[in-house]
Amino acid sequence: MKQLLLLRHAKSSWDDPDLDDFDRPLAERGLKAAQSMGRELATRDWLPDLALVSSALRARDSWRLVAMELPALPEVAFARALYGASAAEILNQIRQADHSSGSLLVVGHNPGLEDLAKQLAGPMSETKARKRLEEKFPTGALARFVFEGDWPGLSSARLTHCLRPKDLG
Repeated sequence: MKQLLLLRHAKSSWDDPDLDDFDRPLAERGLKAAQSMGRELATRDWLPDLALVSSALRARDSWRLVAMELPALPEVAFARALYGASAAEILNQIRQADHSSGSLLVVGHNPGLEDLAKQLAGPMSETKARKRLEEKFPTGALARFVFEGDWPGLSSARLTHCLRPKDLG
């Protein structure tokens, strides 16, 4: 059984209008949300073997804060291709993951990440998780999927959870 974790970067700051979008840092709220999501991953034992992270600053910082909460660091690949990527482009990156990775975390951006999560959510998905995903996939949100098979064949999976920072208290 493979596990796919799709994490939207945490809330970013708009304080400096002169910054390029790629270089926007996390807002204070985002810093806290990323740490909380990292703790949640560790508590639930949803530990990635591999993390694919957009190379945009807010995604890298989200990953750094999540990783600080994990008991062990997985292999990490930073990918410019995930910045502004469509659902199809993100799925292509996932399909290229090492076959030995049983659990993959992708840290990326909307709308591509949310579109991919909705596309992947197969008929056996948890009703509550699907409803949350359909309502909103805000910054810092995490969608967890499980499926049998290998990364190159991924086209549909069972959505088991959709967690938002506000759900973590």
